[in-house]
Amino acid sequence: MIELPASELARIDRLLAGGQRRLLGLVGAPGSGKSTLAQALLDALPPGRAQVVPMDGFHLANVELRRLGRADRKGAPDTFDSAGYVALLRRLREQREEIVYAPEFRREIEEPIAGAIAVLPQTQLVITEGNYLLLDEGAWAGAAPLLDEAWYVDVDDELRRERLIRRHEQFGRSRDAAIAWVENTDEPNARRIAATRSRAQHVIRIDD
Repeated sequence: MIELPASELARIDRLLAGGQRRLLGLVGAPGSGKSTLAQALLDALPPGRAQVVPMDGFHLANVELRRLGRADRKGAPDTFDSAGYVALLRRLREQREEIVYAPEFRREIEEPIAGAIAVLPQTQLVITEGNYLLLDEGAWAGAAPLLDEAWYVDVDDELRRERLIRRHEQFGRSRDAAIAWVENTDEPNARRIAATRSRAQHVIRIDD
């Protein structure tokens, strides 16, 4: 778990000062620490004030990726339901009385699960984290305008790649297969994500 600098917590306080629902996007390459940062922010706020809604819940199901011929590059922009993700962000901005349910990606089965995350009407901050929140193409282009603020999560590339290799090993790949997947799939995506960094309002460095 990372320790949040006081400057980041102060930034959250300013974002929420008006009392309205706010959407904070955390963007970064695979393995940059987005999920860890999202959890740290959630833990730093009073219970019930925030909820994390990851973009990864919009992974297309494996059966659909196979049908489309995209299973060997799962994680690329066109392997997600980007329009569905943008529609959810819009619902979260407009939420009034009803609970909004969001999907969650389960790494142990490598599949999204519908309705796994409940966002209550009184939740003041929605923290959404993912790779392509600032991508300016296709349906993805609709995501950034719905965010009140976007933070780019920066990390040393070697540390990030090693994290990814360990993650792939943890979920069943051999060391060689994990390295191959990182180099051939994750890294092309990482370069694409890095090109969106200038669209973020804030950059946070995580090297833990």
